[in-house]
Amino acid sequence: MRISKFLLVGFVGLVGCKSIPPPTPLEQLNAQQMRGHAVYQAHCMVCHYDRRNGPLNGPSMLGVFKKDYLPSGAPANDDRVTATILHGRNMMPAQGNKLDAQDLEDLLAYLHTL
Repeated sequence: MRISKFLLVGFVGLVGCKSIPPPTPLEQLNAQQMRGHAVYQAHCMVCHYDRRNGPLNGPSMLGVFKKDYLPSGAPANDDRVTATILHGRNMMPAQGNKLDAQDLEDLLAYLHTL
């Protein structure tokens, strides 16, 4: 019985673990994605890692669109990420007054490469 429980726990652990593909290398980004990287560096990198896992002041953005859900539990889609960027959430301040529409589009394009 003890071995069965151990195997079950191990199996559940393996099934629940998804590896995330690595981000697109910077040298392979297109012009819009590179502009988004610049927006990220100017507004996001102080709180969020983009190319490595683990929290900084906020959660890592690595694989943000490669997962089904955001750390908040909301669906990982453009609408939810945009709303979070523009209006903030919990400790994240709203960025709506700091980004224009093109900056936001470029940032989303970059986040999709992570």
